[in-house]
Amino acid sequence: PNDNVPNFEAMINAVVANALPNLTAALKTQITNDIRNGAEPISKAPYRMAPVELKELKEQLQEMLENGFIRPSVLP
Repeated sequence: PNDNVPNFEAMINAVVANALPNLTAALKTQITNDIRNGAEPISKAPYRMAPVELKELKEQLQEMLENGFIRPSVLP
């Protein structure tokens, strides 16, 4: 881990666990920050999801949007 990059895992867990209790299980996933100097973003095509998974994702995104944790992108 890069010592110059703050550990966001504890902050995310504290904020999201209180505001979005349905997502606490998802937060148990390991979060890593592997940042290298001069690294470019990886471009990948989106992968397909089962309709049930897509519905759950949309519900979680809407909940996070309503609570102000995320906002719509202005990028193309």
